[in-house]
Amino acid sequence: MVNLNDLGPAYGSVKNKKRVGRGNASGHGTTSGRGSKGQLSRSGGKSKTRLGFEGGQMPLNRRIPHLKGFKNTRKKEFNIINLNQLEKFDEGFTVDFDALVNMGMIMDRDNKVKILGNGSLTKKLIIKADCFSKSAIEKIEKAGGKAEAI
Repeated sequence: MVNLNDLGPAYGSVKNKKRVGRGNASGHGTTSGRGSKGQLSRSGGKSKTRLGFEGGQMPLNRRIPHLKGFKNTRKKEFNIINLNQLEKFDEGFTVDFDALVNMGMIMDRDNKVKILGNGSLTKKLIIKADCFSKSAIEKIEKAGGKAEAI
């Protein structure tokens, strides 16, 4: 039977604290395990340097060339579809986001869809998308189709 007074930590998991600066006989006297001289041997040593400090050498973050310009975080990204790509669909078909995903035309599902007027359209299609170019709308309606903005 196990009693509470029999319980204890696993063998070897508990170690005594390293007592430094208690004489040379202890093995951790004189320099107290810090080596000799230099910033790291002083009191406060490592904590007195800022993050990325390399002892006066030009730090890595300043050695690497910086990229010019900036990245616009509010830029609207679109999945671009040209009219000639829509020729794959059958006559009278309703082309929407799901249909384009199933055909493998959309790479990024998070972005909106924009239809551009490159190429020609010969089939009558109902196209539902977020944006259309003016030339795309004209060509779709000329082919007898319909362009619906979502």
